[in-house]
Amino acid sequence: MRVAVMLTPYEERPQANFVCKERCEHTLTFLQHSKLRALHRFAAGVASDYYAYKTAMTPDLHTSSATGAATEPAPRLLHETVLDRLRDMIVHGALEAGTKLNERVLTETLGTSRTPLREALKYLASEGLVRLLPNRGAIVAPLEPERVKQTFAVMGALEALAGELACRNATDDEINEIRALHYQMLAHHARGELAEYFRCNQDIHMKLVEASGNAPLAEVYRSLNANVRRARYIANYSRERWDEAVAEHEEMLRALVARDGIALQRILREHLANKLVLVMESLEGSRQ
Repeated sequence: MRVAVMLTPYEERPQANFVCKERCEHTLTFLQHSKLRALHRFAAGVASDYYAYKTAMTPDLHTSSATGAATEPAPRLLHETVLDRLRDMIVHGALEAGTKLNERVLTETLGTSRTPLREALKYLASEGLVRLLPNRGAIVAPLEPERVKQTFAVMGALEALAGELACRNATDDEINEIRALHYQMLAHHARGELAEYFRCNQDIHMKLVEASGNAPLAEVYRSLNANVRRARYIANYSRERWDEAVAEHEEMLRALVARDGIALQRILREHLANKLVLVMESLEGSRQ
């Protein structure tokens, strides 16, 4: 069963958003109280419809506002493409901690040359995902439990502050963008698509921090989050914890829409604390 969404003119999008949001929230209420496959498929359909609607109602970003002429998006630099692919390989566990990063193998795998690969490795080293060894190349940096624990403590405080500020400062458009990402994330969860889910999940957290309106806070958060991105991904290996994380995201969205800064602070702290428990268990288990 799919919910039919009536497309309205762009200027009327808030009203249409409300109707679609209300239907999705009814669906999600059912989903939280049942694990039946049929309801999962139903939620995936609703979320997909909502995201398709949001995409259809977003102006073409590659169209000139002055002339209306279509323009080609700026091509990405080669090392940026290599960087994203290599980062995903590390975060998703295709390259495990301690693995030696052989340049010849990686250039063949990624279809690139040594220069962009080396640029990507340097950048990943700054994010804490790669460790450069003098005269010995590079390895995937190991996750150090104590370092991860300390970083999560700082990030919990940063996310709580960002949530409070976002409730005060976020524009309606920013909240609608987070809402659209949320429903797309639910669709990936319902289909069991962990990598795609995680990408949306990270976008939501970053958009929330950016909506705080505090640029230094966003810069610090972005840097720290790069260091623990692998750890956050690991926490979703448990299906039970993954389902709990989705329920917590539901609470986050409700608090943000209500602009309840106190509630959002609490939810974000608890969300990260719950994630840390699973991460530490996984890291301790891998060391035994």
